[in-house]
Formats: sequence, C-alpha cells, structure tokens
Amino acid sequence: MKTYQLVGIGNAVVDVISQSDDSFLDHMGIEKGIMQLIERERGEVLYAAMANRVQTPGGSVANTIAGAGALGLDAAFIGRVHDDALGRFYADAMNEDGVDFVNPPVPGGELPTSRSMIFVSPDGERSMNTYLGISSELSSDDVSKDVAGKSQIMFLEGYLFDKDKGKTAFLEAARDCHEGGGKTGIAISDPFCVERHRADFLSLIENELDFVIGNEDEIKSLFETDDLEAALAKTAEICPLVVCTRSGDGVSVLSDGQRIDVPVEKIVPVDATGAGDQFAAGFLFGLATGRDLETCAKIGCVCAREVISHIGPRPEANMQDLLRDAGLL
Repeated sequence: MKTYQLVGIGNAVVDVISQSDDSFLDHMGIEKGIMQLIERERGEVLYAAMANRVQTPGGSVANTIAGAGALGLDAAFIGRVHDDALGRFYADAMNEDGVDFVNPPVPGGELPTSRSMIFVSPDGERSMNTYLGISSELSSDDVSKDVAGKSQIMFLEGYLFDKDKGKTAFLEAARDCHEGGGKTGIAISDPFCVERHRADFLSLIENELDFVIGNEDEIKSLFETDDLEAALAKTAEICPLVVCTRSGDGVSVLSDGQRIDVPVEKIVPVDATGAGDQFAAGFLFGLATGRDLETCAKIGCVCAREVISHIGPRPEANMQDLLRDAGLL
C-alpha cells in the first residue's frame, strides 16, 4: 500500500462557470457576490440556464490537494462522487492533475454529484449556487484506513463538519493518521461553519489536530472575538501550529511560543477565488518537504499570488518554476 505525503478529505464539487450580466442574475433570482446553498431542483434549473458552461473540479481542500500535486507532492484526495457524467469527469480530472482520487464513483440510486453553478459578472464578481448532493454524505466508509494510516500529512475540510457522519469520519481519519506517525490539520473553511459547530471544532483542534489554517475572520470566530491577537493567542494555546492568512497584511504563523509574520506584496486580484486554498497548498508542500515555517509561509504566498492573477481556483503556471524564480526551491 502506497504512502502519501499529503491526503485531503473534503467536498468533491464540480464548479460549473458561466459569464452573465446583472439583469440575468435578477431574472433568475440569484443574489450577487455570495455563495448560497441550493436544492437539487433549483440546481437543475440554473444548470440548464447557463450559456457556454465551463466545468472544472472544485471544492476547497480538493483545490489545495491539486495545488500541492502541481508542486510535486505525492497526494491523494478522499471525496464522494456519484457514477454520473459529472462524477466521472471529477474523478478523471483529479487523476489528470496528478492526484490520486482514491474512491471510485458510487453507482446506484444515490444523490447526484455535487456542483456549484458560478455566474461571473462583467465586474469579476462571482455568484455561487452550490448543490451539495452526494459529497455531503461522506462517512467513515469512504475513508480507507490504509490511506489515512499511511499519510504523512492529512488535511480536513471544515465544511464536512455539518453532518455527524462527516465529523465521525474526521475523527477516525485523524486517529488513523496519528497511529501511522502522521500529522493532521484542518482548513477552517468558513466563519459560519464555526458558528454552527464551535464546541466541536475547538474540541477537535485541541485534542486531535497538529495544525490549523484559517483567515482572520475564521480564527476570530473560533473564540467569538473581534480581537485577532487575542484569538491567535488562544488558538495557539490549544494547537501546536496556527497559520492565519491576513489578505494584504500577510501571514502570521504561531508555533512553540514563537511567532513569524511574513509580509506580502499587495496586488489587485483578477479573481480572488482559491487564494486561501492555494496558500495552504504551498504551506503544506513546504511542511511535507521539511522546510522551516517561514519558508513554508513564503511558498504559500507565491501560490496564492499566482492563483489570484487569473480566473479559476487552481494553478495555471508551472509552480515549480515560480518557486525557483523566488529562490524557494
């Protein structure tokens, strides 16, 4: 059984992207610039209304794992797709990205593959309408002990916390990974996710995890405070490694009583989607290859900078070349 440098568990969502103007959004009753969860029927209506659809494999942690694969890590992704056209597309696309999609598409009368209908306005705003479908049904049955127990680093997606079986799968995967000598961490995913499950989140971070990666809002949400410094200090008390991305203000890394602040050069994003996901890809690549924490953060910033310079949440440039140019490889 193979050993992976990095394994992610998360939602396997096909992003379906279409250009549209504000009058179309009004006509379809789509709220501009936000992510809304929708039901299956609404998803089918919106999907049918999309002109010139472009499909890409998405999902927050899946984007991170694909980014880490592009950097050269031996990586795998655990997610749940249906054996339908979108599910087969997703599995094939992940494998083509150099990431092992370890669970075959699920046949039978299951829910369809998850998809997010994304309408891009002329001003670059993205209005996302996500039907969670089969991926939100991920459970312990989908997480092979062989894969979890042989991963050096395991990265979990906070969104899967919304269902009890997702939480159980997390706990078992984290413990299997630790038994095999690996490290586990979480992408907090969303402040609203924390609001819904704060006690469970904090318990998981304190008792089961080796690292946590989140942005300012997510870290503050953990302790219901507007004071980022207080939230960082409290998170560092319960977790050995805390990484906080602060958009234009750079990155703060807290570990073993030490703090590292890495500045970033501010640029205007073409499309900010995936910045956090690709930062995590770079940071975890650094961690998996034995870099010091400052270098890990710098690699993360290079990856985030690349992804916000174009449309779409996954890298397009040769990331190894970019890191060489920055003196980081």
